[in-house]
Amino acid sequence: MKLWEIAHSRTGDKGNISNISLIVYKKEDYDMVRAKVTAQVVKRHFKDIVKGDVARYELPGLGALNFVMQDALGGGVTRSLAMDKHGKCLSSYLLEIEI
Repeated sequence: MKLWEIAHSRTGDKGNISNISLIVYKKEDYDMVRAKVTAQVVKRHFKDIVKGDVARYELPGLGALNFVMQDALGGGVTRSLAMDKHGKCLSSYLLEIEI
C-alpha cells in the first residue's frame, strides 16, 4: 500500500533544509509506519534530491514522524533554480512510498 492511503503529510523549509511531517490517520497504524518508514528509507526515496543527511523524529502522541532533510532544496529559496523552491511538493512525493 502507498503511504497516502493511511497518512497525510506537510512540508516546510528553512534555507536548504526540508522538513516533512508524516501523520497517520489512525493511531493504530503508527507502529507499522514507524517500523517501515525509517530515515534510510526516506533518504533512498529522495536520493536524487537530498544530498545531505536525513534525521527522523518521532511524535507518538500525535501519530507522527518528522523528517529533516539536509541539503535538500538546491541551495534554498534564494539560490535554487528549481520550480518548487520551497519543496512543498515533497510531501506528496513522500506519500508515494510503498510500505
